[in-house]
Amino acid sequence: MRKIRVLVVDDSSFNRKIISEILESSEKIEVVGKAFDGEDAISKILKFQPEAITLDLEMPRMDGFAVLRWVMANHPVPVIVVSARESDRSVFKALDLGAVDFVVKPSRHASPQLKEIERELLAKILSIPSLQFDVVRQRLAQTAPPPAPAALPQAQGSRTAEVVAIAASTGGPPAIQQILQGLHPALASPILVCQHMPPIFTRLFAERLGALTGRAVKEAEDGEALQPAHVYIAPGGKQLRLKLKEGVKRLSVDERKPEDRFAPCANHLLASVAEVCGRHCLVAVLTGMGDDGKEGSVAVHEAGGAVVAESEASAVIFGMPREVIKAGAADHITDIPGVVGLINRYAVMRSGFGP
Repeated sequence: MRKIRVLVVDDSSFNRKIISEILESSEKIEVVGKAFDGEDAISKILKFQPEAITLDLEMPRMDGFAVLRWVMANHPVPVIVVSARESDRSVFKALDLGAVDFVVKPSRHASPQLKEIERELLAKILSIPSLQFDVVRQRLAQTAPPPAPAALPQAQGSRTAEVVAIAASTGGPPAIQQILQGLHPALASPILVCQHMPPIFTRLFAERLGALTGRAVKEAEDGEALQPAHVYIAPGGKQLRLKLKEGVKRLSVDERKPEDRFAPCANHLLASVAEVCGRHCLVAVLTGMGDDGKEGSVAVHEAGGAVVAESEASAVIFGMPREVIKAGAADHITDIPGVVGLINRYAVMRSGFGP
């Protein structure tokens, strides 16, 4: 059986040891080397030719960002950032530079708590054979976001989407950013986003999207009423649902239950959108491993709403969209520019714009 060859990069010898032990607990992974800083990492990348890298961001001499830039230019392979929570904002910079995902260390300092990341880290490394890394490289080669359309196309009659929901996991942040940057400025439908991401990071993700897109983006709060042209990010570690209370669409944010596989969970969000909006919604299931979003998409489809699955051509990991398609719930299968076009076509617009 062919193993995934991984290089572990971390300036802590203890962390290198624990991360290596976690990875080698799987018979499908081989740790081919360990590096203590950026310069050592580049030397060992050239020597061992790894197929994947786990990368610490904060290191002496040459930090993780410099390594990422070098890797993407000279030896492009999937990189999973293993970062301390104190480096939270840095994670998004790493994703911009080409990292495919990240795992949060429980502590900034060397600690036995690091073993707590075992399940998440293994899942992300083991997903690498199904990852389409060329999609990441193509995104890095793009220098500017697509311009918003000059005119808003006619919506689809009675299926006009009063609410739009987007679900994503690995590879999702850049795709969501691209979608929001491509939306027409007249778009009035609120947008609910379920991106698999830990607590704290979802708030920072919202702030980042707002700054980059110029749209009103915030982390969702329990009980707040949906506002036109706003984007709401599901909080990490909690469950976001849409509720109808006294005729007003409001957000419900609940604590994670022991049986929940994901928090936030796309199935919970999409099913609630189907229940509240019926046929007057559009949901898009983007890149990500696993099947979260499948059951929720089926609920939307059965309620008469529109379901969009990202195509294999643009998905970093064609897991979540594939499951929606296999379930027969996808009304449209398209790449990210196509998702933008469909949202622009189905969504409600402010008066005075478009046809």
